[in-house]
Amino acid sequence: MIAWEWMVGTRYLRSAHRRGFVSFVAVISALGLMLGVAVLVVVLSVMNGFERELRSRMLAVTSHATLTGLEGALPDWRAIQRRALSLPGVTHAVPFVESQAMVANGARVLGAAVRGVDPTLETGASGLAEHISGGRLTDLQPGAWRIVLGKTLALELGVKPGDTVVLIAPEGSATPEGMVPRMRRVTVAGTLDSGMYEFDRGLALLHIADAARLYRLGDEVSGVRLTLADPLDAPRSVRELALALGGGFFVSDWTRQHAAFFESIELTKGLMFVILSMIVAVAAFNLVATLVMIVKDKQPDIALLRTLGAAPRSILAAFVLQGVLIGLVGTLAGAALGVLVSYNVQSLVAGLERLVGVRFLDPQVYFMSDLPAAVEWLDVARVCGVAFVLCALATLYPSWRAARTQPAEALRHD
Repeated sequence: MIAWEWMVGTRYLRSAHRRGFVSFVAVISALGLMLGVAVLVVVLSVMNGFERELRSRMLAVTSHATLTGLEGALPDWRAIQRRALSLPGVTHAVPFVESQAMVANGARVLGAAVRGVDPTLETGASGLAEHISGGRLTDLQPGAWRIVLGKTLALELGVKPGDTVVLIAPEGSATPEGMVPRMRRVTVAGTLDSGMYEFDRGLALLHIADAARLYRLGDEVSGVRLTLADPLDAPRSVRELALALGGGFFVSDWTRQHAAFFESIELTKGLMFVILSMIVAVAAFNLVATLVMIVKDKQPDIALLRTLGAAPRSILAAFVLQGVLIGLVGTLAGAALGVLVSYNVQSLVAGLERLVGVRFLDPQVYFMSDLPAAVEWLDVARVCGVAFVLCALATLYPSWRAARTQPAEALRHD
C-alpha cells in the first residue's frame, strides 16, 4: 500500500483549489530550479570544451614531453630515441633543433623561436602538418632553406608564401672585422595557423638539417620530443627515460610548461561553479516561499488531518515529500535541458549570430570561430547533487511550520 503521506503530498501538487494556485506555484518553482541547473550545466560544459579545445591545439604544436642536454645539445640522440621508443606508452620519439633567432623583412625585424623538424617523422608525431596553410610541411627539404612562419608572425612581417626573409642567428662568426651574426636568406614555404597566439606569433619551422647547419650543431640535436598515447602520462614517462639513461638531462613536459595556463582555467571553472550555484540557491529560496504559501493555503486541511489523528511527523513527511518532488523534477529537467543545449550550443550560437547579425566569437580575437562544449557527466552529477541537497534543505522549515499547526487555531474561523 502507498503511504498516506505520499498520497497527500502528491495530491496537493495536483490541487485545483483556488484556480490551481498550488499547482501554479509548484510549476513556477520547478521552472526556476530547472533554469538554474541548466545554466550551470551549460556554462561548465562550455568551460570544459574551451579547455579541451585549447589543449588539443596546444598539443598539436608542442611536445608531450622533451628531453634535452644540460649543455644544450644531445650528441648520441639516436640511442636515446631507441630507448624512448622501447618505453610503454611512447608512440613517437623525434629529434629537434630549437633556438632563438631574428626574422627580418626589410626594416621589419622580429624575434622568434626557430624549430628544426624532420617532416617525415613529424607528420606522425604531431599535428603540425594539419595547421599549415599556403604550403605543406614536406616542402621543408634539406638544403632548400625554406621556412614555415607562424601566421601572426608572417602578418606582422608583411610576407606571404613565396616571399623571402632573412634569418639572423644570435651566435656570431669571427671575421677580421669582428663578430658578425650569421644570416641566411630563406623562402617562406607556408604559414602555421595553430589558433594559439603564443605559437602563431613566435614560432618558425625549418628542416632539421638546415637548422643544425645554421646553429653549427653538426650531427647533434637540441633534444628529443616524445609523443605518448596518453598525454597525461608525460611527466612520469619522461622522468623514467631520463633515469634509465643515467641522468644528466633536462626534462620537461606540457603540463609543466603550461601549468599556470591550465591552473587559471580550473580556477575560473571553480569560481563559475560557485557563482552560478547562487542561481540554484535563489531557486531553492523560491521553493521555501512556495512551500510556505502552500502550507498557508492548506491550513484547514492540515487541521482536519490533525483532528483525525495524523501525527506531526506525518504532516512533516507529507510536505517534505512535496518539496523533494518539486526539487527532483526541477533538477532532472534542468540537467536534461542543460545537456541538450550543451550538445547543440554551436548550432544555437550560429543561429543567434545570423538572427542578430553580430559575430560573438571573432577568430582574430578568440582564435576560434565556434563555441566548444564538452559535457562531463561528473560535473552534471555534481550540479544535480548540489541542487537536490539545497532543495531538500529548503523543505525543512515550511514542513516544520506545517507540523506545528494547531487544529483549534486553524479552524477557528472556518
